[in-house]
Amino acid sequence: QVYLVESGGGSVQSGGSLRLSCATSGYTYSRYCMGWFRQAPGKAREGVALIHSDGSTMFPNSVKGRFSVSQDNAKNTLYLQMNSLKPEDTAMYYCAAQPGCDVFRLSAPDFPVWGQGTQVTVSS
Repeated sequence: QVYLVESGGGSVQSGGSLRLSCATSGYTYSRYCMGWFRQAPGKAREGVALIHSDGSTMFPNSVKGRFSVSQDNAKNTLYLQMNSLKPEDTAMYYCAAQPGCDVFRLSAPDFPVWGQGTQVTVSS
């Protein structure tokens, strides 16, 4: 059983930075994708970062140049570094896992495993 636990959310002013962490356990796949998604009230879940086990990454235009994703395999932890935060980045942030990574895209239905989320609030 794979478990994902996010942490690092909080409140920050516009222009600030946060680093989210996603601790993974029970994950033994050599080929996988890990993604970060967010969902604001009344809005659809949106993918903001994707990383493949081979190191490839993908970001939507809305966060490109501001967000980065990395993983520390020794610590079984995925990170999302968020810089130059804007009020529109306010949302619940989730990490998700896709064993095998059959399709490399930021599509929530492709990911069967999810964490519980961590709230990010950016004030103007």
